[in-house]
Amino acid sequence: MNYDRILIRYGEMSTKGRNRNKFVEKLKNNMKRVLKDFPNAKVEASRDRMHVLLNGENSEEIISRLKGVFGIQSFSPAVKVEKDIDVMKEAVLDLFKSLYKPGNTFKITGKRADKTFLLTTDEINHTFGAHLLKNIKGLRVDVKNPDINMQIEIRKEAAYLTCENIRGAGGLPVGSSGKAMLMLSGGIDSPVAGYLSMKRGLEVEAVHFHSPPFTSERSKQKVIDLAEKLSEVSGFMTLYVVPFAEIQQLIQKQVPNNYSMTVTRRLMLRITDEIRRKHNGLAIITGESLGQVASQTLESMFAINEVTNTPVLRPIIAMDKTEIIEISREIGTHDISIRPYEDCCTVFVPSSPKTRPRRDKVQYYESYIDFDPYISKAVNETEIIHIKPKSKQAEETFENLF
Repeated sequence: MNYDRILIRYGEMSTKGRNRNKFVEKLKNNMKRVLKDFPNAKVEASRDRMHVLLNGENSEEIISRLKGVFGIQSFSPAVKVEKDIDVMKEAVLDLFKSLYKPGNTFKITGKRADKTFLLTTDEINHTFGAHLLKNIKGLRVDVKNPDINMQIEIRKEAAYLTCENIRGAGGLPVGSSGKAMLMLSGGIDSPVAGYLSMKRGLEVEAVHFHSPPFTSERSKQKVIDLAEKLSEVSGFMTLYVVPFAEIQQLIQKQVPNNYSMTVTRRLMLRITDEIRRKHNGLAIITGESLGQVASQTLESMFAINEVTNTPVLRPIIAMDKTEIIEISREIGTHDISIRPYEDCCTVFVPSSPKTRPRRDKVQYYESYIDFDPYISKAVNETEIIHIKPKSKQAEETFENLF
């Protein structure tokens, strides 16, 4: 017997009370985007449960996509059957035989959400366990560590059979917590910060600072590839590429070397804030980890943050590099991030950046330059790229060309 659906179980969304329906609708829409390459699959949602009706689509490929969707606590490939004991017996046996290998042990786990059903939970376990033992020679029970756990859930509308619970990504549906701008460099940290922000329900748009001819088109493509990888979570990503060379050259000429990094970060934050305002974002996300580099000391953050009242979110602030790298490997951004193409911060890094910059000194150095027209020009000339994840079909077509 083939699975006909995938049962989706909610995580934190179950605690949202009156607002739950909004979170459910957001999750439903996100799942539709992620599964757009499977035209026959249909997503059905209720307050307590969601179903992906397979309608002949490949369940393994859909399961692979669902593992990265935030808002799902767990899910199970399943079969829906009517609540007739004889029909259920036949369906349980068919599903079990499709999975059973000689020597496998099993147990039955019944769950009776519909209390009007004829059998109690214990009777469900005994009835269907006995039916399998009768029909499969040599089958043994192991209630503690079975090879196959046949789960039978009785709900009001039907019975559902499954043998597998798959852990979901957890968190909240992307977009359910508002929109924020991610300052996306080509490094390891910022994509991880973006991923963790999406896990908390944020719709993330990325801002990247590009400084040709000092940074190459390969450096830009690297960031596009990172944004594309992040888009696999939500189904889309908007990337703003800011021309930054003119401002950086001005900083190098007018600001003392040891304060140039602080001023650069302040200008980046101001530009990101303008883009946020223009596109209705509510916060800014950075990949800063406390003490990791000169611009990420508490004194530096204090000096840099002065230029905005917008909330600045730092999801990896308390992580060490090893933890960040581990997450980057898990989400598939690591190998892209380590490509040897430098971003604008790396190219213009000062030899001895100030680790404890003072606000009054930064203000003094900046007072000699009217940055406002340069900021306006950079924002107006920003390139907007709308990115979607590569479909499996597109990847296969590309591979077949070679």
